[in-house]
Amino acid sequence: MPAELLLGIDLGAGSLKATLIRTDGTVAGEASAAVTTLSPHPGWSEQDPAGWWAALTDAVPRAIAASGEQAGAILAISFSAGAHTQVLEDADGRVIRPAILWNDQRSAVETAELRAGHDARILEHGANRANPTWTLPQMLWLRRREPEAFARVRRMYLAKDWLRTRLTGGFETDTIDALGALMVDAATKTWSPELCGLIGWDMSTLPPIVEPTARAGAVTEAAAKVTGLVAGTPVICGTSDTAIETFGAGMVETGLGCVKLATAATVSVLSREPRVDRELINYYHVVPDHWYVITATNSCASAHRWLRDTLFPGESFAALDALATEAPRGSKGLLFHPYLNGERSPYWDPKLRADFVGLSFAHGRGEIVRALYEGIAYSLRDCTEVLRGRGLNFTTARITGGGARSATWRQIVADVLDATIELPATADASFGAALLAGVGIGVWPDPVTAAKQAVRIVARQQPDAEAVAAYDKGFRLYRQAQAALAPINHALVEAAR
Repeated sequence: MPAELLLGIDLGAGSLKATLIRTDGTVAGEASAAVTTLSPHPGWSEQDPAGWWAALTDAVPRAIAASGEQAGAILAISFSAGAHTQVLEDADGRVIRPAILWNDQRSAVETAELRAGHDARILEHGANRANPTWTLPQMLWLRRREPEAFARVRRMYLAKDWLRTRLTGGFETDTIDALGALMVDAATKTWSPELCGLIGWDMSTLPPIVEPTARAGAVTEAAAKVTGLVAGTPVICGTSDTAIETFGAGMVETGLGCVKLATAATVSVLSREPRVDRELINYYHVVPDHWYVITATNSCASAHRWLRDTLFPGESFAALDALATEAPRGSKGLLFHPYLNGERSPYWDPKLRADFVGLSFAHGRGEIVRALYEGIAYSLRDCTEVLRGRGLNFTTARITGGGARSATWRQIVADVLDATIELPATADASFGAALLAGVGIGVWPDPVTAAKQAVRIVARQQPDAEAVAAYDKGFRLYRQAQAALAPINHALVEAAR
């Protein structure tokens, strides 16, 4: 029998990954290519979209080669990328400036002004509150700080859509990614004149909105020549990375959580309705007529990489994981707050900063690494407490992201959250995008069926009662230290400016 494959392409913060899966959900081949993040000023985070396309044309042919199959075996393609990241083109189709990423903090002033003047209306219409990671305040920053660029915009793409249109020539986005721009009326799934009007945005620049599973064209002859794909291959719209990761992890039933240990870390739960709240993030889900509700911490794998590059240069992540595994629970009284780029849930404070608290001569390399693992888990506990306080509880959660490869880190998360943590065989965004491609062309009749048939659990960490009790005490100290240090963080940020 000839092979039948589905291709998922995910643009991450540090790399683009292409994954080919078979229609039983097993991985046939995969490849990734690095993308570069620019930070020309403190708190800025930008990427050149041309680098994304270069990464795609590198990774896709290598993923096909790794599968041992021909490109003609690919039934359909779909995409994902981080939410909120926009690409702006002028009348000639040229990219105007680097894309501002979701973790960029430059629009803190604009965010404060939007909250001061329009907080209730933005929350009512957009189901979310303005903060510096969203497109709305970022584009208000652009209007004020780069007015010539603002005036030249004729098309605004979201990141995965700009990549997809390189394959198809189309111009559309999906409901979930559109909501992430904070420029959509959540009740009607249409662009909101009121929200766009708050920043003077020309609505003619915005793409049509379709469902994530909608067909968005096919691979063109020109794109086929540079990607190794076959012209005419169907392309499914796709959606944002966290939506696709929760789907790819099998979070398709209410009461099941999902924890992501990626560049940032998130805690998500599935809900039949949005939970409009100043401390929560709401998105439509891939599962029809459902939402997923998120709380998030800004720095996770990014903090892990910072630690490795700064204090352990030349060492592998596996070596760091071994150090953390050998270190004792509680890291001999060492705490870490992972606020290297400010913080989202539950503080929504771009002026918070990271720290190690309690260092002494008793601490070695292992305690430092384990404290980072535990500190990020405590931050996830902070996020989880917000959800549980609103009745969005879970006792089992699927785990995704690069950090999920560490059994030690998974166990720490299970103990700190007091929840069973399940690891899917493959649950990154490119896998979820490949599943979505299958739903889009009818390999599976709906997302729930796709997840139930294709997602396999390969490891499970149960919370240990003794560890849960110890980490409860540690979490109280973590919060006390955060509260005590917050005003000092603010003063340090102002002094640095």
